[in-house]
Amino acid sequence: MSESAGALTQLRAWLAQRELGENTRLPPERELCALLGVSRGDLRKGLEILEREGVIWRRVGKGTFLGIPPADETWSLSSTVERSSPAEVMRARIKLEPALAFEAALHATKAHLEEMRRCINAGQAATTWREYETCDNRFHKTVAEATGNTVLTALFDQLNAVRRAVVWKRERTGPEGPPADHHSHAEHRRIFDAIASRDAREAEAAMRAHIEKVSVKLLQVAAEAEVE
Repeated sequence: MSESAGALTQLRAWLAQRELGENTRLPPERELCALLGVSRGDLRKGLEILEREGVIWRRVGKGTFLGIPPADETWSLSSTVERSSPAEVMRARIKLEPALAFEAALHATKAHLEEMRRCINAGQAATTWREYETCDNRFHKTVAEATGNTVLTALFDQLNAVRRAVVWKRERTGPEGPPADHHSHAEHRRIFDAIASRDAREAEAAMRAHIEKVSVKLLQVAAEAEVE
């Protein structure tokens, strides 16, 4: 047995002998080395294996903890934005938002429908991209809220936060505001009509078609910008 494998075995045995609660902070590495009689390098190799197995989690400046990291440790907007791309954001939207539209058709209240209609009308009247994007964001947010599902709405909020940071930060080229025949106007109306009619399958299909269209246009603009 190699020294690193021996350190891992001793580490497992040390943890098994103690009834440590979830997210209990383990002793510092120097102290663990002394307790187990292993080198710092071998200990770290053992900790890396346990982390991959999900037995422990570690954070620089915080220490090493037993169990699965809490949600606020596994998801960070800034780190997610740094690692994400517009293509990833749009793929996530295509997976999540059609399902939200489906649920919205089943659970939307009169207030939700009125807010969706207001967002569509305001978006068509918008004279700047900022005004339009505010209306667009509120429309999609209302669809999420109309599901009546707190967890789904929270998932949308996280995805939307990444979307706004990754996609909206890209500068628009062309006219200062959306044209009167902007494709999203009709697409939003189709989504709304399906939800208002309680046609869940149509709402799902309409939302998927909309996000796919937005995705194609967004990635096309991104590709053209890279060529320039």
